[in-house]
Amino acid sequence: MQVNKDMTIADIIHADRGIADILMASGMHCLGCVMAHGEDLGQACAVHDIDADELVAQINEYLAAKDA
Repeated sequence: MQVNKDMTIADIIHADRGIADILMASGMHCLGCVMAHGEDLGQACAVHDIDADELVAQINEYLAAKDA
């Protein structure tokens, strides 16, 4: 699986709950809020002043390591 910034936060977390730890560590502490279900990762990163491309790369590295 590959994550991209057009995916909703809810879909990303449902794909692998371990990603929640990565999002929390990056400063995204609102994973349970209503916006997480409709907001895509790119939008959430913009709101939280987080580099979306860097976060996507970090998440995909995590997923690749799990699949290895």
